[in-house]
Amino acid sequence: MSVTVRVPAKVNVQLAVGAARADGFHELANVFLAVGLYDEVTGTSADELRVTCAGPDAAQVPLDRTNLAARAALALAERHGRVADVHLHIAKDIPVAGGMAGGSADGAGALLACDALWGTGASRDELLDICAELGSDVPFSLIGGAALGTGRGEKLTPLEVGGTFHWVFAMAERGLSTPAVFREFDRLAEGRDIPEPAASPDVLAALAKGDPDALAAAVTNDLQPAALSLFPELADTLAAGRAAGALAALVSGSGPTTAFLARDPGSAAAVAEALRTSGTCRTVRLATSPAAGATVL
Repeated sequence: MSVTVRVPAKVNVQLAVGAARADGFHELANVFLAVGLYDEVTGTSADELRVTCAGPDAAQVPLDRTNLAARAALALAERHGRVADVHLHIAKDIPVAGGMAGGSADGAGALLACDALWGTGASRDELLDICAELGSDVPFSLIGGAALGTGRGEKLTPLEVGGTFHWVFAMAERGLSTPAVFREFDRLAEGRDIPEPAASPDVLAALAKGDPDALAAAVTNDLQPAALSLFPELADTLAAGRAAGALAALVSGSGPTTAFLARDPGSAAAVAEALRTSGTCRTVRLATSPAAGATVL
């Protein structure tokens, strides 16, 4: 018996970062928007826990118990007093180590697949609780759509989205470590007063209206200076997208993927083509948002 779950990538249209907490995490105001790039996680009954992966950059995905998909299966099994006897296969299409929550998506997808496969009947609150234990971005991967994440990003408030937004994503030649980007954020912020992170009313209003011009004027990412400090070449990619007519250009989350907001499908296609020929990135993808969260197929 098998269950397949489709789960989306995300882009952060606002990422406000506070000072480091005592536990090492940072307080965030994180406005998530799910986008239509997906991984599919298939859970199949097996004698023991096993993880396989196929797709772009699959060789970079760990297949041991550090994989968030494996950790999700183990967490659900432990709560329900059973063995995590499942083969989890990840069909990868979300960029690996790209700041688009691909690993978190796999964790949420595996959790939902195992719940359906094993008939554990976990409530939504229980699933979200397990997601929060797994990582800051995992709860949003489960619910999708748009949401404000507070705390370290795991406390979610769903947000209204009044239209479709068109995005172009440029994948870099190498990855960036999220912990390294946060460490660089702390280094760059040393000696400065860091305000408490709060959701931008302009971002929330633009999402609710479905207004790409208003959203473009409001998007921010407090991790972008740190990502650019560690990976200066990303500035060339951002400049190429802006020159091609993108309404906004920003680093996605902790990077190194860069995200470009376009007014309509034609504009998105033009930005994508310019980026493909710019020599500043490895690959380019187009997607729309919002997208549904983890869904059993």
